[in-house]
Amino acid sequence: MKMKIAQFEIGSGRTFVIAEIGNNHNGSLERAIELIDLALDAGADAVKFQMRHLDEVYRQRTLRKDGEDLGTEYVLDLLTRFELTVDEHRKLADYCRIKGALYLCTPWDSASVDVLETFGVPAYKVASADLTNLPLLDHLAKTKKPLILSTGMSAPQEVENTAAFLQKRNAQFALLHCNSTYPAPLHDINLRWMEQLHKIHSLIGYSGHERGINVTLASVALGAVIVERHFTLDRSMEGPDHAASLTYSEFKRLIEGIREIEGALGDGQGRVLSQGEMINRENLGKSLVAASALPKGTKLAPHHIKVRSPGQGLSPQKYDALLGRTLQRDMRDEDFFYPSDLTEVKVAPRAYHCSRPWGVPVRYHDFDEYVGMVKPDLWEFHLSYSDMDIDPHDFLEGTYEEHFVVHAPELFAGSRLMDLATPDEAYREDSLRETQRVIDITRSLKRFFPKTDKPLIVANIGGFTMDEPLPPDVVTSYYQRFAKSLSELDLDGVEIIPQTMAPFPWHFGGQRYQNLFVRIEEIVHWCEKLGLRMCFDVSHSALTSNHLGCDIYEFSEQIAPLTAHLHLGDAKGLNGEGLQIGDGDLDFARLGAILQKGCPTASFIPEIWQGHKNGGEGFWVAMERLERNI
Repeated sequence: MKMKIAQFEIGSGRTFVIAEIGNNHNGSLERAIELIDLALDAGADAVKFQMRHLDEVYRQRTLRKDGEDLGTEYVLDLLTRFELTVDEHRKLADYCRIKGALYLCTPWDSASVDVLETFGVPAYKVASADLTNLPLLDHLAKTKKPLILSTGMSAPQEVENTAAFLQKRNAQFALLHCNSTYPAPLHDINLRWMEQLHKIHSLIGYSGHERGINVTLASVALGAVIVERHFTLDRSMEGPDHAASLTYSEFKRLIEGIREIEGALGDGQGRVLSQGEMINRENLGKSLVAASALPKGTKLAPHHIKVRSPGQGLSPQKYDALLGRTLQRDMRDEDFFYPSDLTEVKVAPRAYHCSRPWGVPVRYHDFDEYVGMVKPDLWEFHLSYSDMDIDPHDFLEGTYEEHFVVHAPELFAGSRLMDLATPDEAYREDSLRETQRVIDITRSLKRFFPKTDKPLIVANIGGFTMDEPLPPDVVTSYYQRFAKSLSELDLDGVEIIPQTMAPFPWHFGGQRYQNLFVRIEEIVHWCEKLGLRMCFDVSHSALTSNHLGCDIYEFSEQIAPLTAHLHLGDAKGLNGEGLQIGDGDLDFARLGAILQKGCPTASFIPEIWQGHKNGGEGFWVAMERLERNI
């Protein structure tokens, strides 16, 4: 079940956060406005006040303080001094409207409901004290507005009775778990009661009065779709709510924590390996490998198989399934077994016919294998930092008809990531030296591929941060340092093409934040300013579009005219990178039409995660699926 409050869809996976200002303005309209501004700056979705017509709420004898308890006298004294007038409430509602904020209010009586109806209030909050006030609830239900009800001070049966009362009237409502003491002792909160509230109604939230933010954060993990906390300028001010309120810095940390928890909760429907986990599984996991050189036709027995890292082959869980199989290929000592060894079906390359030049990603050590099985238009040499110390003559000989592209290492020796934009000048100088080495290696490869006049170098140029993205005003200085680095490189005879990046790259099996060549408007601006062309990595940019809530096909239309080369892989969600074509969300027929119009001659390779395994099986599957669209 979901419930709409203005533009917010309650129950959609995003917690609706209310800053309960209540009477913490202590009767000052100016203080109330200051609290609104601070709550919005902290990230609140709505600010909430309270409205009472005291003669409608209290009996006359009580208002005359005719023998009432001291507690009641204290409350009445504060309310008399701190209540805002109807006109002041109207000014606050108007102020919120101007600020684009959501004004909510708790009416304590029917007369206040009637007043608030003239304000256009989008929803009503019901105080714990009125959960059992059926006449008031009936009056509220007739407004047809969504209701948010705190359940403090009420027994379970009373909560059930009120829920049934509202359901009978077809009211939209949410129930908030609440302990109505100010501040509430932790041992009294009983947060797990939310589980029982879920049995009464599907939309459950939390209204907290405890000290600090941890319990409220826990309520979000337990499924709170609405969170309400009192908000104050100073916890030591006069009035009972201040002691149970959060200050600006606390409220801001609360909302930041809520948004982090939302991002981490997921849908609970399945365990999907993240990109970082897949990287670490490949590096740290175990595989089934040949215990010795095995000829084709071998009937596999235990002494033919052993378990070794890395985890790039068949899972050890498939050990029993592999036993007794007849090997369909020759294997060297410690070659990986693959799923195709269980099915006896393997996709083999053939002559592909595409409307643009296509290629295959290779390393020096497997180049000879690929040359013997397929004839692409180009080879894209992916260099590792160890490859930079290899003499290409050890793996290449003579000359080749195909063209070539080089993909620069992202990681250099000593666990250093290339970063031509870093503010650390010594680090930038190191990156410059390593990048110049890549350029020199690329020039040396031209002798093997004489048809390639000016080879492309695909580069991840840096601009990453560890714990948070860079502010927009700082990003410009990073681009400027990258421009300086470009001017200091000897680029004679080569062309560096930065790669479009995903917002959350995986370095060393963990997540970072990428800040450069992510957003399309920045890419267009800096390509034009620096005279650059791009390597459009479709999978990376699809993840960017998902993260930013923009359209990957609009992104593609804008970057296509700037594109010299393409990396094609599918994508899903925020970190489903380099998926096999057809395993993600991309429509490659639609994408192909855009690319055909915007960059008809740009070359491409299939960029599939671990596509090189088992003789490039992942690449050939991708080419079968791409051939008709690209």
